[in-house]
Amino acid sequence: MKEKNTAWLIDSSIYVFKAWYTYPEQEDVHGRSINAVLGFLDFVFQLLNAEKPECIAFGFDESLETSHRRDIYPDYKANRPPAPESLKYQFQLCREFIQALGIHQQASSRYEADDLIGTWSKSLQQKSYSVNIITADKDLAQLINDGDYWWEYLRGEKFDAKKITKRFGVRPDQIADQLAIAGDKSDNIPGVPGIGMSTAAKLLRKFDNLEQLFLRIDEISNMQIRGAVRIQQLISEHQKQIELSRQLAEIVCDLEEAIGIDFKVKPSNTEKLSALCYQLNLSPESTNQWLNV
Repeated sequence: MKEKNTAWLIDSSIYVFKAWYTYPEQEDVHGRSINAVLGFLDFVFQLLNAEKPECIAFGFDESLETSHRRDIYPDYKANRPPAPESLKYQFQLCREFIQALGIHQQASSRYEADDLIGTWSKSLQQKSYSVNIITADKDLAQLINDGDYWWEYLRGEKFDAKKITKRFGVRPDQIADQLAIAGDKSDNIPGVPGIGMSTAAKLLRKFDNLEQLFLRIDEISNMQIRGAVRIQQLISEHQKQIELSRQLAEIVCDLEEAIGIDFKVKPSNTEKLSALCYQLNLSPESTNQWLNV
């Protein structure tokens, strides 16, 4: 049997933030902080050299005051402080560097990187590609089909659909429903107060999806789980909040601006790369590494 083509979709912002918090402080030729850029590029260099992907794209988040999900729920991610200007500057440099490498990068003014990756993955899966989603965000596990991988690259955690089910207690296609019930504090998705991911998984293993759960609410109290009567009452009282949370948790997979992307790696723009390496105060050895990627 012919091996599937493989594509790599990178949830970039997570790795920029990781470097922002952990990488030693350094400055570019303008005296501006670039620790997040350098840490992110270390990750990119490791990925490109180890895996040598031919089809790859990087999705970035923008700092959005208005967005698709905030139209639905104004408090979505309201618990997160806005990114400082120094970090916004570094995000832009990361995007410029990826672009100069001949690799597609994209952010949306209304949607999140998750939605770009969701649309890309659906398109690639329909073309029989195996998709590696490089992330540390559990939300993106909902996109995994047989033959795909949710991969926290820096930790070496690589999950196929079966391992995702074992880890979260539900199939990948049930994860948005699970988050709708349990909520997600990191994104300020409300869910049902008092019901966590484990209980939500038990409900979905019995009822399969939210539609069946709502149709058969009266059966919850007969389940062999702790506090079954109280759980039934909570689900009954919070149906509208669950439906709202489902809209927030579900990744958009038909984002028009992300359709028709060419994922093939193009020749690098060596002039732009050289200028960026100079701006970042990279050594001649480091510059040569990037020019030869």
